Amino acid sequence: MTDVLRSQSARLGLPAAAMLLLAVSASPVSAESLTDWKCTGNADISWDEQIAGCTDALKSRRFVGSAMTAALYDRALAYQNKGDYDRAMADYTQVIALDPKNSAAYNNRGNVYQAKTQYERAIDDYDQAIALDPKYANAYNNRGNALKAKGNYDRAIADYDQAIALDPKFALAYNGRGLAYQAKGAADRAAADYDQAIALDPKFGSAYINRGNLHHERGNYDRAIADYSQAIALDLKSAMSYTNRGNSYKANSDYDSAIADYDRAIAQDPKYPIAYNGRGIARQAKGEFDRAIADYNSAIALDPNYAFAYNNRGTAYKAKGDNDRAIADYDQAIALDPRYALAYNNRGVAYKAKGDNDRAAADRNEAIRLDPKLSAK
Repeated sequence: MTDVLRSQSARLGLPAAAMLLLAVSASPVSAESLTDWKCTGNADISWDEQIAGCTDALKSRRFVGSAMTAALYDRALAYQNKGDYDRAMADYTQVIALDPKNSAAYNNRGNVYQAKTQYERAIDDYDQAIALDPKYANAYNNRGNALKAKGNYDRAIADYDQAIALDPKFALAYNGRGLAYQAKGAADRAAADYDQAIALDPKFGSAYINRGNLHHERGNYDRAIADYSQAIALDLKSAMSYTNRGNSYKANSDYDSAIADYDRAIAQDPKYPIAYNGRGIARQAKGEFDRAIADYNSAIALDPNYAFAYNNRGTAYKAKGDNDRAIADYDQAIALDPRYALAYNNRGVAYKAKGDNDRAAADRNEAIRLDPKLSAK
């Protein structure tokens, strides 16, 4: 399974294997005559071979009508699974022009739009797929994903409800609904949905990660670690799982275990800024300020808009007594996120250390205005 497919599935909140299930829906017609051309839409033939085979089949002009539509559809699936979304979209659009009642083509083109974060267009395509096939559970689930990405959690939940009503064993829909409930703050409902997703599919790595995230948010770090460990057992190359487990170890003040997990995450994905930032926080907690700053530098180099990393580097500089560099980092964090209350608070502390009480008071007041809970600190 390709890294591109894993990346695509992560953006949609789906495991890679499930992404294949969504994309490789039933082909619009029997494509047995295309098998000799390695144009099948099935994952047992490499996507590159399928693109070449489907292209050759189309160029041969031996396939017309529904067979030509099938070749275009299968090539679109291959392009989609390789992450070549523009070519996939072009092929799906041609399929729809040839077969306007092809609900699977609308659904899969919706997935392509969603992968490109064009959520309104994705929703339009899912609407059309559902209008053509009101019992299309995948289309309801996918529309729920797009609505969730737009922050329309209630509408997303309604779509997941419909998907589950049509297919009570639809683990993906339970997982998606859990994410929507979690975003709404309905933690118990989210937990129940993650539990059900895992009961239906014990190898559903994303559901373990999501349930682990929920446990972490609720302060149940040991249970979070157990879920992340299960996700890692299912996918030893998951940088996200190692990073999240590292975060829970760090929250448990087990900094050495946290650093070991961040090391593993970085080994799997050297361009993962969240892992560098997390390792920096753990090293800073151990008093290793220079090594922490090096990690924050790496995180910022990979993501120059990472406000959290600027704030954290500022705290490391302040711990070393370099208030000017700390203030410069807090300035940058605030420029990137003007509602970053903690950065205002930290900058105020740095100004106070420099004897600039007026600026310190102004920053402190702004921090409390943005987050009244800081008044207790």
